[in-house]
Amino acid sequence: MSLIPILFYSLLHLCFLIFSTGSGVAQKVTQDQPEISSQVGKSATMNCQYETSWNSYNIFWYKQLPSGEMIYLIGQNSYSPNARDGRYSINFQKSRKAISLIISALKLEDSAKYFSLRNCDMYGSV
Repeated sequence: MSLIPILFYSLLHLCFLIFSTGSGVAQKVTQDQPEISSQVGKSATMNCQYETSWNSYNIFWYKQLPSGEMIYLIGQNSYSPNARDGRYSINFQKSRKAISLIISALKLEDSAKYFSLRNCDMYGSV
């Protein structure tokens, strides 16, 4: 079986809420594995840590094609159970501020760069 190299990046996504004082709140997402490899038919797990002071937020996972196009894979809401969509599933641990993307039954076309992106809910009360 051939190995599938999977590059994983986290996008530093800043989320600002401007208060009357003009200050903002920054949020970030980081990963602990810059590159992982697995075999066709096996699974791969990409881990991500994030920082946030928000109660309500979403974390999205994207795959970047060789053309540069970003393809949405799956998302997780901070108040929902672990998401699953086809071969993609999420292990979300809100108390640890950790989230993992699991891709099962790997295919050659899964060899790509993967990105995690966190956003905040700007509609909550301040």
